[in-house]
Amino acid sequence: MKIFCKACFFLLVLCFVVPFYNLSLPHLFFISLVSLFPFFVNMWLVPGGFAWRNPTLNPTKIPGPVGWPFLGILPKMGPHAHRKLASLASSMGATRLMAFSLGSTRVVITSHPEIAKEILCGSAFSDRPIKKSASLLMFERAIGFAPSGKYWRHLRRIAANHMFSPKGVLSLECLRQRVCDQMMEKMSKEMSVKGVVELRGILQKSSLRNVIGSVFGSGLALDIEEELGFMVKEGYELISEFYWGDYFPIRVLDFTGVKRRCHKLTLKVKRLVGQIIEKRRSEDKDNGRNDYLSVLLSLPEEDELTHADMVAVLWEMIFRGTDTVAILLEWIMARMVLHQDIQAKAQDEIEELVGQHRPVQDSDIPNLGYVRAIVKEVLRLHPPGPLLSWARLSTHDVQLGKFFVPAGTTAMVNMWAITHDPSIWKNPWDFKPERFIEEDFPIMGSDLRLAPFGSGRRVCPGKSLGLATVNLWLARLLQQYKWLPSTNVDLSECLKLSLELKRPLKCLAVVR
Repeated sequence: MKIFCKACFFLLVLCFVVPFYNLSLPHLFFISLVSLFPFFVNMWLVPGGFAWRNPTLNPTKIPGPVGWPFLGILPKMGPHAHRKLASLASSMGATRLMAFSLGSTRVVITSHPEIAKEILCGSAFSDRPIKKSASLLMFERAIGFAPSGKYWRHLRRIAANHMFSPKGVLSLECLRQRVCDQMMEKMSKEMSVKGVVELRGILQKSSLRNVIGSVFGSGLALDIEEELGFMVKEGYELISEFYWGDYFPIRVLDFTGVKRRCHKLTLKVKRLVGQIIEKRRSEDKDNGRNDYLSVLLSLPEEDELTHADMVAVLWEMIFRGTDTVAILLEWIMARMVLHQDIQAKAQDEIEELVGQHRPVQDSDIPNLGYVRAIVKEVLRLHPPGPLLSWARLSTHDVQLGKFFVPAGTTAMVNMWAITHDPSIWKNPWDFKPERFIEEDFPIMGSDLRLAPFGSGRRVCPGKSLGLATVNLWLARLLQQYKWLPSTNVDLSECLKLSLELKRPLKCLAVVR
């Protein structure tokens, strides 16, 4: 600020000096540049860039790229942001911690498991930064983005004790099996009609049906399921949209219509989910249902949620529960098609344990070590949230290792960089499920060398339910079909809300 004032004063002086000395425009331009140069150096040419321009914010000199004036590294973010950030951190020797700017937003990122644990498990990063679209879509009142406090702990406790408890996950096996039967029937029909199976659409619809069944139970009309699917798809698009107001603390025109579209979608969500809630309220509460809506409606009076909060919580469950399972399974099947030897080894394991006389069940999964190792290896190579999609926000000043991080800083963990680090993983680019047979490696967040669901108090609450679904569906797909390539398998990545295959996977499903 002092430099800026000095520069303005100097320019003001020039305005009076020019008439007396008859300076030409080129001279005036040169003198102006010289006078403003310290200002631009202070505003931009500092470690981390524009958002770190105040030297008191970075007294320990966290290394980081300068980036573009005012924009920081926003122009570099895109479908391969996880790779670009990993490359930047490596080239600057800043894998433990790197500072950068997204507009006026201060960000630090780590590619090291020790610092990742400090961020994800430390009390200083108990909140999440929230984009305008996420706020407008009511996620600020749900588990994902609600500020840390009594209300958020209440939501977590309800979810942990009911929907995501071991008993709750087990109680939903019939639903998972039923949806899997429908999914494989759809695959069989597509194979017989088209001669090829495009997995993405089938997996997305199956995942949506599974999560809707978990949240609302059976009995929803098909048109309501389809409308929820359209709303989830539109929500993904809106959260992935770029909005200037997320990176600059100014009121901006809604050039892309994000705010308008979010408001419109929120009204639809409130109407549809609200109707489902009210219809269920009118039913007998002792109906034996085990879906999440029934749990919320049967809470004791002191634990009850308001209608508005219930809508937000149920909507977030559907929104966040649909994406990951479908994307992860598509990555797994792409690897199965590419690595026929690994596919055959998993099928031999299933054959030996279960055979063909009955479908694989949840109780078989603990004994299918190689199938579970495949899932872990795909989570390592292709983590759905490579930047742990929902970042953290420092609520107060904190020391990370030797570096000082001020309050209000967004913190990210580049899980993709960690899982591809040759100093942590042997031959990290090889697809080798055997590495998880040789070592019984936890992936639920206790070991930050591989924590695809996060860690600490903000760990993904639905991780157990999601893994149960993926493990069961994968085992059944391998049990029933041999998967072959129909064209060259393209493993190109595209980072949107999650890391997905750039092009939908097409393959052949041959009945075994």
